[in-house]
Amino acid sequence: MVFLFFIILLSSCSDKSTNNKAKSKEPEAANNTAKTKAKTILFYGNSLTAGYGVEPSQAFPALIQQKIDSMNLSYKVVNAGVSGETSSGGNSRIDWILKQPVDVFVLELGANDGLRGIPVTETKKNLQSIISKVKAKYPHVKLVLAGMQVPPNMGQTYARSFQSIYPELAQANNMALIPFLLQGVGGEAKLNQQDGIHPTPEGHQIVAANVWQIVKGIL
Repeated sequence: MVFLFFIILLSSCSDKSTNNKAKSKEPEAANNTAKTKAKTILFYGNSLTAGYGVEPSQAFPALIQQKIDSMNLSYKVVNAGVSGETSSGGNSRIDWILKQPVDVFVLELGANDGLRGIPVTETKKNLQSIISKVKAKYPHVKLVLAGMQVPPNMGQTYARSFQSIYPELAQANNMALIPFLLQGVGGEAKLNQQDGIHPTPEGHQIVAANVWQIVKGIL
């Protein structure tokens, strides 16, 4: 009888140990599930997004990721910026980029068009094409458009027409609009690199604040 009692007791302890192990794995499984459900924020732009002249960790998309992580939000930032990209180039490569899942799409293109004096109608057409492709592939995507401006030396008429592209597209496509991506940075020598175009690390901090002000409302 003593031996039988010992067997039963041992069996009971073994069952409890197995159950405890199973329970201990539940939080880990839950955490893994949470990680796999992280949504993607895709920043699609030119050298401003790519972080020309600064470390990748200093570019504004990386700073947005830091902000997201500090708030324990389940989003992963993807930087799809390419230096020198025009709206035409962006339109050409968007189909390849959209092979990955996208939940929030932030479009930052057009500045290089403006600096080259490309007709406003062409830039607007290309940007609309990009937006339409994103919406077609991911109907439930949240869209953000980063407004840009060109220097006055491009001519007042051209500058005004160029600036109007962004609010018009945002309204037509129900997009959140960052009125001017470089607000507080553009034209400020100490916040830009020697070329006077690309932000310094300090400049990117301000750009990130401009972006976060709009993006945080749709997460």
